[in-house]
Amino acid sequence: MRTIFCVTTLLLSAGTAFATGGIWCSAEDAAVKFEVEAGVTRGMGGPTFNFRGDLEIFGRPVDDGLRKSVFEDSNLTQYWLDGKELRLLVYREHEVANTYSSVELTILTKVSEEGVYDGRYSLAIYDGTAAADKDGKPVELTGKVSCGAE
Repeated sequence: MRTIFCVTTLLLSAGTAFATGGIWCSAEDAAVKFEVEAGVTRGMGGPTFNFRGDLEIFGRPVDDGLRKSVFEDSNLTQYWLDGKELRLLVYREHEVANTYSSVELTILTKVSEEGVYDGRYSLAIYDGTAAADKDGKPVELTGKVSCGAE
């Protein structure tokens, strides 16, 4: 009886292992450095879990609150993954002295080989503490990004 229980437990846990995968993206250039990753379930619409990431914007002053951002589950606002594309939209607000600023990271990639996605990122920086002469327009940074999925 113990053998049957152990074999059944092993088979059920193996099925669970095949039911999940992961996605990850990273970029590093003169403007930014970031890494994001999440678990992805198979079936049920493919929701993500344990999304996390780090972003550093090199053109910002060291003591600026927008220079570094840490992402968590609530910051992944949209994602798309199929055999052809991986797309992510990550958004995070920062509050300093009742003024809101934010970063919005958009990742658009296409599959280059199985499990590998290459493309571009776009980072919009909305700085609520900046001078009014910018008319509230965000600073836009773009570059290459590499992603993977399993």
